[in-house]
Order: sequence, then structure tokens, then C-alpha cells
Amino acid sequence: MTYRMAKVIVDVPSRETDRPFDYLIPESMAGWIEVGSRVGVPFGRRTVQGFVVSLHEQPEMDPARMKPIQELLDMMPPLPPDLVELAEWMSRKYACSLIAALQAMIPAALKGKAERYIRVADDAAEEGALTGAVGRVEGETNDFTLSHLLTPAEEEILRFVRASDTVTMNQLGAKYPEAAGLIKDMLARGVLTESQAIKDKVRKKTVKTVAAAVSGEAAQEALASFGPQARRQKEVLQYLLEVGLPQSLQDVLQALQVTAGTVKKLAEKGFAVIEDVEVFRDPYQGRRFQRSEPLPRTPEQELVYQRLAETLDAQRHEVFLLHGVTGSGKTEVYLQTIERCIASGRQAIVLVPEISLTPQMVERFKGRFGAKVAVLHSRLSTGERYDEWRKIREGRVEVAIGARSAIFAPFSKLGLIVMDEEHETSYKQEETPKYHARDVAVRRARQHGAAVILGSATPSLESYHAARSGGGEYGEFAPILLEMKQRPAGSRLPGVQIVDMREELKEGNRSMFSRALHQGIAARLERGEQTVLLLNRRGYSTFVMCRTCGYVASCPNCDISLTYHQKSNNLRCHYCGYAEVAPSVCPECGSEHIRYFGTGTQRVEGELAKLFPGIRVIRMDVDTTSEKGAHEKLLQAFREKKGDVLLGTQMVAKGLDFPDVTLVGVIAADTALNFPDFRSAEKTFQLLTQVAGRAGRHQLPGEVFIQSYMPEHYSIVHASGHDYLSFVREELKTRKTMHYPPYSRLILVTLSHEKLPLLLRMAENFAGDLRAKAQRQGWFGSLDRFVPAALDILGPVASPIPRIKNRYRIQCMVKYRGDLDAVGLVRETAAATLDQWRDAMLQISIDVDPQMLM
Repeated sequence: MTYRMAKVIVDVPSRETDRPFDYLIPESMAGWIEVGSRVGVPFGRRTVQGFVVSLHEQPEMDPARMKPIQELLDMMPPLPPDLVELAEWMSRKYACSLIAALQAMIPAALKGKAERYIRVADDAAEEGALTGAVGRVEGETNDFTLSHLLTPAEEEILRFVRASDTVTMNQLGAKYPEAAGLIKDMLARGVLTESQAIKDKVRKKTVKTVAAAVSGEAAQEALASFGPQARRQKEVLQYLLEVGLPQSLQDVLQALQVTAGTVKKLAEKGFAVIEDVEVFRDPYQGRRFQRSEPLPRTPEQELVYQRLAETLDAQRHEVFLLHGVTGSGKTEVYLQTIERCIASGRQAIVLVPEISLTPQMVERFKGRFGAKVAVLHSRLSTGERYDEWRKIREGRVEVAIGARSAIFAPFSKLGLIVMDEEHETSYKQEETPKYHARDVAVRRARQHGAAVILGSATPSLESYHAARSGGGEYGEFAPILLEMKQRPAGSRLPGVQIVDMREELKEGNRSMFSRALHQGIAARLERGEQTVLLLNRRGYSTFVMCRTCGYVASCPNCDISLTYHQKSNNLRCHYCGYAEVAPSVCPECGSEHIRYFGTGTQRVEGELAKLFPGIRVIRMDVDTTSEKGAHEKLLQAFREKKGDVLLGTQMVAKGLDFPDVTLVGVIAADTALNFPDFRSAEKTFQLLTQVAGRAGRHQLPGEVFIQSYMPEHYSIVHASGHDYLSFVREELKTRKTMHYPPYSRLILVTLSHEKLPLLLRMAENFAGDLRAKAQRQGWFGSLDRFVPAALDILGPVASPIPRIKNRYRIQCMVKYRGDLDAVGLVRETAAATLDQWRDAMLQISIDVDPQMLM
């Protein structure tokens, strides 16, 4: 079948362009263009990147009015048809543009932009432009006249362009920064011509190789033909004949201490071949991973594995929620299930929640599956990520492991998706498209008839309730519950002690460490064991305040206090990046009584050094792990016992497994309980349970101290007893009363503008229009009503952080249950509001199933 027309989604981020545009397929491209192909197309006066979303045999309009596709950017489409279909589903579900969903699926290297190329016009070149060129006069007849001779400045520009045949507009502008008007004039007269093409951010990596071009008798004759003056060429040929295979040119030059000219002369004589050969950038080049074998399964692991194996063998789509206590061996179950998936000729994706989990996970998976594993995460360079992605697209690997976006790994025979720590909020993307990797994983697995394993010691209430109730409000998936309640090898869950810091204060202990935790750290130092300390903040202090007048250092762009960082001695905003030098006196009243309040990781590190001279602290937070490979280096140092204490934010709470960690301390357990978020109790319980699980995972018994100013809170009490079910029962009562997930669905709509009075009017209009539309549908009303489908709207109110980057923020919360298209209703109302206030610079963000309400 021959296709003559393609529908293309263009990479122009605008509501008006969020639809397919029709383009003719040139005959030369007819056999190559497929659904998912990336193309360069003319759009207005520009050339833009686009994606083919459908193909048609005949144009739907007059071909004379249609433009042809300008270029095909990849021989193999970067997106298989199933991912194009998935993007269309994401666009509907998450109220985002289709191009935003498609762009989320490809590596940054392929997010190409049009480059402008300049060359000398053919006519100008033929007429001898340097001595009086012919200029093209723009007119109806496009006739040529001798109306203008080139000036010396124009001759110099022409000489520069001709020397390279073609230059980019950026190169020309950099060479002649003062000549913009002159260059525009030369383009208008036709002395210079302009074309556009899509240029990717990164190209495939190649290395020059050299190999002998002769063999046998011809090789002996060649060697005999070299005279004394060509001794070095002879050495090179002898070397190439000995090694047989093509060698890196650089390696040859280093091995024989010859110049590139020597090898080039050998190639010119026909005795050697120099070629550019493509190579893959390997982020783990030079690393040796110790080979691991499957471990014997415990009785619990055996029951779980057999249930998963049955589904894999039947190639049936099912979703499983694997609820296993910390240290119960969930990773080993993943590994053995993936092995079975690969043996059946299918492929697997493994998602981990944060980059801090990746090094240890990579080690386990590379150790088991070797070169069959590709790694996708944000800390790789653009080129490394591109090459790992290409290994997947070209079928060179069977397993992809990575963070959230690895769910889009372009496998063609997907059999299994594993989502470790499925409760983690980092699986929800906070920028457009605001997708949740769990829901995308379930949808993608359904496309392929694949199985999904959602694993966690503390499953999200939405997943657990869906498993218990057969779907509930989250009817898109009803997972089958599998449980592992015991740790293998006889190791027990650590004992947990809650320390009331109010009592510590009453008894004169003003330190950030309780007496029990202080003694515990001292005992571990004496025994040569290790400690993990969790503090869910970074920086030195949370805010700076003057004790004389009450001044608090705040960000000028956001309504939030600045955080003090001791190492750089500055105050920093963690929302917009604003920074200033820490004041020595109060800027308001001149008082010297400036104090640092709150506790950050830097401050804890300093206190440890004071209390335990010589202690070796490895600190892990955003500040110490910003460099590439920093996570791995820090964790490896701790594994090699180069540190006594691993201190960090929540990145130290999950997935880490160190045999000598016998003590875990939580400095401030109730930090998150004060956030304006209905999930704050759940997040606190999950974090405490996860970090407690880092202790006593092997032969040595573990101990955990949880320091709190709210020790009676049920999330802390149940976490101390590792009692997930009791916590769930208590938390679900609150959620049901307040109509929060899993008993309803949420859509968070945030409107922002630089002028607060105008924003208030626009937000009131939006909320009023939304209520009116919902009433016309018969949906609007309190969720207290005993009806299967209902929708309520809360707000508009100021966002918890009412101003970020000098834009005021107001939010509306939509709560709904039942089978109604609330997302479509919100999207339609938002579009109408933006049309009504077209010139007002209003921004509307729609977050479906939000995980963060800030």
C-alpha cells in the first residue's frame, strides 16, 4: 500500500496547533515514512520538527494546496505505533497537548530545532560577485538586474560564506556581529540564500578506525615495495596485518608512536582503509559487575514467583501489588521473574523512584543480566542517554532500568513492567505532561498483554484500596494482592523506639540528638558498625530570623523564606534559585541578633563533628549529589566502610542495603506532618517505615530511634510497630469522611498571573464557569450525596505558596467520583478562560491526580 499523505503533529507549543496537520509524502520518502516517524515540515515561514501520527492513501484536500514533508529525520522511527497511541491517551487523561506527550517519550538528543543555513546564491556566484555581483530584486517577475554592485563589506561577507560553501546563521552572526542589517539586505536582494533543516542536539558518536586493505600475497608484495624513506608506513602495515581486525586510529598512533599523516599516506596508496565507525557511549565503561546467580527462593517468594510465572507464561495482562516488608527479598523476585520473561523472548522495564536507588539496582541487574541491560536516568549525559535509548530501539538489550521516564523505553515485545517502591510520589511528573508512571505503566502493559508488578513495603493507599476493593474509584486498575511478610535468612525487623523530644527539652537536653540516639551512635563507633541518619531537609538551617525585630529573610520573587547554606555562606530560594550573601546584621533594624532556626543536613553534620571528634560522615542531599556519579561514589564509599554515618534526606531512606548498618536515627520525624497536604500522614508513615528497614537487614540485629515532638501521632505510632494494616485502617477513615482519594479523584487547577487583582477576577470567572458547566451536566453537588457520580469544586483560594517567580498563584480543587469526564470539563473551561483573557498573560496548570498540593 502506498501512502500519499501524512498527518503530522508539529513541535509548536500552542493550543492553536494542538491538532494534526496534513502534508504530502514525497515519492522518495514513501517507502520510509511510518507512524512515529520524525520529520521536518514547513510551517508558516519556518521549518519545524513534527511526528507522523497517521498515514493515508489519498489527501483529504486539494494536493495543490498542500505542502510536502521537507525531510525525514530518522531512518528508523523513534516512536513505535504503540507509543503514539499511548501519547494520544496521555493527552486526553492528563489534559496536555499531544506534542508534549510525544516529546516526553524521546531522549533530549532528538528534540531538534531548525537551524538556518546561509549560502551564496547560484546567480551571484556565476556572475563573479566579488567584482560586481548580480542582485536579485524581489518582485512579481523575479527578474535579474544589475542594479547594485557589492560594497567592500558585502564582498567580505560573501568571501566568508563561499569559503565554507554553507554556514549557519549563528556562525555568520558571530563573525559579523555588527552587520545584521547588511546580511538581511543581502538575503532580501537574493545575493545570499537561506534554507532550514532540523538539527539534533547530539549526533551518533563515531571513531576513526584503520585496517589493512590487502592480504596474502598482495600484502607481502606491498611490504616488499616500501623503501627506506617509508619505514614508518611499513611498520603500520605490518602491525595492521598482525592484529587482523580494524583498530582505533588513536590506538594505532599511540601504540606505534607515528603521526596521522603516516597512516593517511598508507591509505592513499591503497594499502589501508580509514573509516568512521559508530560506537555507543557507555556510562558504565570500565566497570566490572560481579556475576550473580539466582538465590534459593523462600516459601513466600516461591508462592509469589509461581503466581507471576503463570501469568507470564500465558502472556496475559495482569497487574499485581507485591506488598513485602522491607528486606523480604522483593528484588530477588523481580530478577527471577524478569529472567523468565527474557527466556520467553520478551522484554522488561524496571522503574525505580529516584536516582539514589539506581546505582545499587544497576549493580544487581548488570550482575545478573550483563550487557542485556540498558540504563535510563537523568544523571547520564545527553549522549549517553541517547545511546542507551538506541540500544533499546534497535533491539540490542532486553531490560531497561531507570526512573519515571523509562516507562517509555521503545521495546517492541514488552512482557513485564516492574515498578519498585510504587508508593513514591516522584513517579508523578510535576511538569507538563503531568503523568503518573504507575497509570502509564498499566496502560502500556495492557497494549502489549504484559504483566505489571507494583512493589512496596508501604503501598500507596490508592493501590492498596484498589486491590482490596476490586478497583474502587481508581477503576483503571484493580491489582491482585501478593504478600511477603517475613525477611529471609532468619533476620528480624528492627526494634523501634519513639523518643519524645519535648521530654528531652524538659530535662535540659537542647541538642538535636536525644540521649538514646547519642548513646546508640557512640556504641556503633566503638563496635565498628554503621549508622544511617535521616533528616528530610537540606541546607544548614531552614530560615534566618532577627530576634530583635522579628525580620525573616525571604525571597523577593517568591512568598517563601530563604534557606541558609553554611558552606557557601549564602541564603537560597529552592523554588526560583535566588541567592544572596547571609547577613551579619539585621537589614531591617541593624541588630546583631541574627539567628538560624530549624535544622538542616549541613548543621547535623557539624554537630556530629563536635560531639564525636574524628567521626566520618557521608552526607547525601541535593547539594552533595549534583555532580554526575556523585550518588554512586558516596554510596560506594559507605559500602567500603569509609564512613561511620550516612546522613541524608529521603534519598537514604529507600532501597539501600548495607550489612553493617545496625542503627537508624530519624532526627525530626514530624517534619512533613505540618504540610498542608492530606497525604502528609501517609508520607510520614511511608518514610519512617522505609528508613527503619535499612537497619539489621543481614546477620547483625538492628535498632531504630524516631525523634518527634508529636510522638502520639498515629502515623508515627504505627510506623514504630511496622504495622501497615493498622495505619491503613485509621487513615482510610479520615479519607472517607473528607472525600479524599481513594474515595474520590482530584484535579488541581492553578492559575497564575503577575497582577493579583486581575488574577482574582479571572479565577472567580473560571470557577463560576466550571460550576455552571457541571450543573448543566447534572454532576455538581456535595460528595456527601448518595449518588454514584458527583463533582464538587473547592476554591478559588491562594496556593500554599502564593507567589513563585513574581507570579501570584490561586488554585481550585475539583473532587469527583464516578464515571464522568471531569478532565474534559476542566480542560474545556480552561480553554474558554484563556480565550476570554487572551492578552492577559494568564497561565493555567491542570494537574490530574496530583501528588503535591503546594
